[in-house]
Amino acid sequence: MALWTYFCLLEQAQNDLNKSDTAYNEARVSGVNGSRKASAYRYEASTENGRHDVKAHVDINNNLSAKISNPLAGIPREQLLEQVTTFSKWHGLAEYVHLMRRGALVAQDPARFEEITGPEALCAEEIDALRRETVHKWRVPWLLYLTIITCSIGAAVQGWDQEGSNGANLSFPLQFGIGTNSDHDVFLVGLINSAPYLGSSLIGCWLSDPFNATFGRRGTIFISAILCLLTPIGGALTRNWQQFLITRIFLGVGMGIKASTVPIFAAENSPASIRGALVMSWQMWTAFGIFLGCSANLAVGQLGKIAWRPARDLYAIHAQVEIEAEVVGKSTYAKRFVQLFTIPRVRRATLASFVVMIGQQMCGINIIAFYSSSVFREAGSSDFNALLASWGFGLVNFIFAWPAIWTIDTFGRRSLLLFTFPNMAWSLLAAGLCTLIPKSSQIHLGLVALFIYVFAVFYSPGEGPVPFTYSAEVFPLSHREVGMSWAVATCLFWAAVLSITFPKILAATGVLGAFCLYAGFNIAAFIMIFLWMPETKQRTLEELDYVFAVPTSVFVKYNSTKVLPWWFKRNILWKRDATLEPLYHYDGSEDTTPNPPAIVVYDNDKPSVYSDTGATIDTKEYVTAPSNSAATATGADAVTTFTRAEREAAAFRRSSWNGRGVYKHPAVEDA
Repeated sequence: MALWTYFCLLEQAQNDLNKSDTAYNEARVSGVNGSRKASAYRYEASTENGRHDVKAHVDINNNLSAKISNPLAGIPREQLLEQVTTFSKWHGLAEYVHLMRRGALVAQDPARFEEITGPEALCAEEIDALRRETVHKWRVPWLLYLTIITCSIGAAVQGWDQEGSNGANLSFPLQFGIGTNSDHDVFLVGLINSAPYLGSSLIGCWLSDPFNATFGRRGTIFISAILCLLTPIGGALTRNWQQFLITRIFLGVGMGIKASTVPIFAAENSPASIRGALVMSWQMWTAFGIFLGCSANLAVGQLGKIAWRPARDLYAIHAQVEIEAEVVGKSTYAKRFVQLFTIPRVRRATLASFVVMIGQQMCGINIIAFYSSSVFREAGSSDFNALLASWGFGLVNFIFAWPAIWTIDTFGRRSLLLFTFPNMAWSLLAAGLCTLIPKSSQIHLGLVALFIYVFAVFYSPGEGPVPFTYSAEVFPLSHREVGMSWAVATCLFWAAVLSITFPKILAATGVLGAFCLYAGFNIAAFIMIFLWMPETKQRTLEELDYVFAVPTSVFVKYNSTKVLPWWFKRNILWKRDATLEPLYHYDGSEDTTPNPPAIVVYDNDKPSVYSDTGATIDTKEYVTAPSNSAATATGADAVTTFTRAEREAAAFRRSSWNGRGVYKHPAVEDA
């Protein structure tokens, strides 16, 4: 009963928070100061008595020093408790004030929860529960597991829907009169196979944002489930290729809505330590659905042609949402889409999600999932043996997705991809070269199938589960739905392109040429991931704001000048004592007074200077930053001394919203 009360409370608080965020943004944009209670509360709690007058917060659009910051760190205890009390009363949580206050203190300094004193001190049972949360990370409420299982069912259906056309490719073209080798018929077969992905990428994914805003996560998933239930039934009743094409487009609409919502829902409900493992269930059970689809194809192949811990997280999330709101401002659906490419923090997440999603198509998995039966038949197999070999592929794909439950949060998303992409490249190349063996040889088909299975072994724990997990977590709350829509649309649009073009590629180049082409794509994807995809493992969704605040140029330079030489020394020269300097580091300052800025000389007679972050700096004279300066940080070697000075000057200006100088973030500048 207590757990159910918590979830109801959390949902109510989130709805209230969204409403107050909207009211605040409206008041700020229209220039109305203090005329609305929400605006007045947020101004008092967030500026005068809160974070900004004690600690300059990291710019989440331009985090040159690669700091991971806690939005509650540095706030004096009494001021924090006062903020939490006001927050609780404002959102109708007055009866839970005691829990909220204790939760906020834990969130402010998670490592020192045992040292909390006074009325908010934790009892022995609560301290033990927090210890278990770290040591036994899989001990989570059963309702969370039930949520993930429900999401997994949706993923399995998704996989079955995708795989359904594989076996049908051997028969439906002839049944619908489009089974010749003419360009017209080959194009139509590719179009029908790609129809779900066209429906998803062009319609379904983009309905996710307004549907989530109107019906919530659960309502949106329910609507998508209805579409995914009815459209396969309609497809089974079709009498010509035109009807079949229409049903598959509508199937894609349901798939796009579901694929853009379910991973987000799972990510938002999962703790950071096991979020990767829980969210990757989407792709793992998609693989299971593909296996079920292969099994169904094989089966019919011969039948005919046709409590306070929640409080801790709740207030920490609220504090970070306030920071995001300052960057984003008031937005509409269209504006949020444009901001995917204009706000630096969001743009970097957009780029990273694009890389992992298009990488899933570049690796070649879908040309095997869609056309493995055709590939095996092209390699000299009978229709039934081609279905049997495809069934083996589906089984391997599902079985080897399981290790990712452990590896995705242990080795990380980025590390898995950097390991598996080169291995997928050589296995596809080997499968293609095996087609040169005479078809009369008994080992011809066996070796082709073997290396395709090896490809699946590397795909399943890497590029299989990572893209949807990664894309669901990298965007800030304000852009999570439209960002995930972008990511899924990217994946499914290019899946549609490949589905349309692959029959022609296969006819023109044969299995060898097609597989060599995709081996090259794997290498290209590997390079893109190395340069543009930050690691996200075991970071909270709020901490990722600071990961994606690091400029792309700094991230690329770090990987090129630090990671690459380290890897060469350790793995080629075999210098096992080689160490890698980390890029990101936590902002460990716990003082209630800020570090003295490196900028100490002001001259108001000189014109103002504008930094590349959009801050106004009323100084032209700089002194050398002290050794304990916030600018002296790991990874800051990629930043010039002048830029460091600019950043600290901007930080000094941000330290008080009412102080001298003007800080106006470029993301919220008035047109």
